[in-house]
Amino acid sequence: MQTSQSFPAAFRATWPVLFGYLPLGLAFGVLFAQLGYPWYYATLMAVTVYAGAAQFMAVGLLAAGAGLLEIGLATLLLNARHIFYGLSLAPRFPTAGLSRLYLMFGLTDETYALLTSSNPPAPEAARRFYLQITALNQSYWIAGCTLGALLGAAITLDTRGLEFTLTALFVILLVEQARAVRDPRPFLIALASGAVALLTVGSEHMTLVALGLATLLLFLNRRVYA
Repeated sequence: MQTSQSFPAAFRATWPVLFGYLPLGLAFGVLFAQLGYPWYYATLMAVTVYAGAAQFMAVGLLAAGAGLLEIGLATLLLNARHIFYGLSLAPRFPTAGLSRLYLMFGLTDETYALLTSSNPPAPEAARRFYLQITALNQSYWIAGCTLGALLGAAITLDTRGLEFTLTALFVILLVEQARAVRDPRPFLIALASGAVALLTVGSEHMTLVALGLATLLLFLNRRVYA
């Protein structure tokens, strides 16, 4: 299957991310521009960092005068959940080459949700389909961050409420996952893990604890029903 045949399917699959990443990227770009950096720094972060939550966190840390080591460690801890994503998708990715490296780099929460819930148009086009989804998602994020930085440098905008777009995007992707999996157990395990983590360690550290607990419970569940 040619690239021109698989691209429309990848574009249709990424529509929810398009409508989430553009406004969220705009919000980041505007906030970043308020720090006084040139607009193209926001574009550079979208290209090289490409992590929505980490980039928003970096805005706060930069505003507080944090150093590069501090920002790097905080970003590593925040994005440690991607280790679990990569391990589960490793068999689907190419065994070597630049395409494997890019798929690993571009594995955001939203991209992971699409790669695990969207079916490629043909088995032989799967890897190309995954690459197109990943590249399209990053292009939306780059466009949003760049436009936001340009707007933020030119005019003053009120960005209150824009952060809700990320929550809305996760809800859409959750619905798509539920329709694809059709098994309530993973979602109930995730809900229970998140609740336990929130009650035991609080909101600041709940992500890593919830992911670890959910991974353990899913592993035990698989052993029971294997």
